[in-house]
Amino acid sequence: MFETGISEILLTAVVRTAVFLLIVPLHESAHGLVAHWFGDDTAKEAGRITLNPFAHLDIAGFVLMLILGVGWAKPVPVNPSKFKKRRLGMAMVSLAGPLSNLLAAFIGMVLYMVLTCAAVVTNVETLEISTKTSAAQIAGTLLYSFAYINISLAVFNLIPLPPLDGFNIIRSFMPAKFDMWVFRNFRAINTAFIVLLLLSLRIPELMMPYIFVREKVEELLWLSVMWIPKLFAL
Repeated sequence: MFETGISEILLTAVVRTAVFLLIVPLHESAHGLVAHWFGDDTAKEAGRITLNPFAHLDIAGFVLMLILGVGWAKPVPVNPSKFKKRRLGMAMVSLAGPLSNLLAAFIGMVLYMVLTCAAVVTNVETLEISTKTSAAQIAGTLLYSFAYINISLAVFNLIPLPPLDGFNIIRSFMPAKFDMWVFRNFRAINTAFIVLLLLSLRIPELMMPYIFVREKVEELLWLSVMWIPKLFAL
């Protein structure tokens, strides 16, 4: 039983690592691409609109992804002064990352449902999220994890706390004095945020609002792909 537990932990770590390395460039490149559309090439010139995950990787965010299943990458450099509409530009740049995760989750769910239905139609064993090693089950596990982690990151990043995207969306519409306060206290705010995340390991109730919203978003996305079995007459 002990060895089984270790194997499950290792499998979870490997899956989270692989999926996170796929998701990070998608999320961060979305920020940079929208900034480019609004007239700011700072991210593009810094080489941050790329599918290379190591260009975006933040060690602390990656470690927390392995522990909690949620994390973050290095912030994409953005110069709001280059936007024609500064507030709208910042809000859309901040929103782009979570939206890209939700879109990726939807695509992952579509592929998972197609794979599952094809397995049933061709009399292949029904896919289950497990530690079995058949090619179909590995593909199913990766697709399910891909969708789940994308949803987790989207909801997590929309929390209105610094330094997350949700906070930056709100910050886009706050007065200049608020921006100055954030800039002066940025290190202390980041430290407090990480402490809050670590406390959630000891006090699970702190994560309950996030878990509730994540589960509701996941339910809605799964409902959005329930038309796929009908294509297979299931």
